[in-house]
Amino acid sequence: MELLDIYDKNRIFTGRSIVRGEKRTADEYVLVALVWITNSRGELLITLRSPEKEHWGNYWENTGGAVQAGETSLIGCVRELMEETGISAEASELTLLDEHREGNAFFDTYAIVKDVSVSELSLQPGETSDAQWVTVERFEEMCADGSVAKPIAGGYRRVKEALMEYIKTHTK
Repeated sequence: MELLDIYDKNRIFTGRSIVRGEKRTADEYVLVALVWITNSRGELLITLRSPEKEHWGNYWENTGGAVQAGETSLIGCVRELMEETGISAEASELTLLDEHREGNAFFDTYAIVKDVSVSELSLQPGETSDAQWVTVERFEEMCADGSVAKPIAGGYRRVKEALMEYIKTHTK
């Protein structure tokens, strides 16, 4: 059972937590942490959502997910990295690119540089079924051809400028 903290529209914790999937009112928000993983060549690591996922199964995405009760988005991001890919990271390795509210959630998007091969990854059953490194150009082609989950493609467009600057300053 996964518990999520509830925030108000100003991102103030309400003191209440709910079981993931439980109904929320229009003025109740959860926190989501996303991360763009790049390597020293400036490529992006993307994962294929497992086919049994309720939404967007068999579509490509970046790593991320709901922040659990008691976690900050940064700690949730470190956990999601480990759970979905097996990549171990320290919070200090992550850089915040964007914070915004959309629908009934606050989204915090981070970036990290990790040079790992796909064969070293430990994909989470039921969450991720494949992974690949792609160039930014290839990722944009995948967004255009519909193989990237639509919400992920939209999130990418939102942070693209900050992500490109991050890649420029943190990779070769």
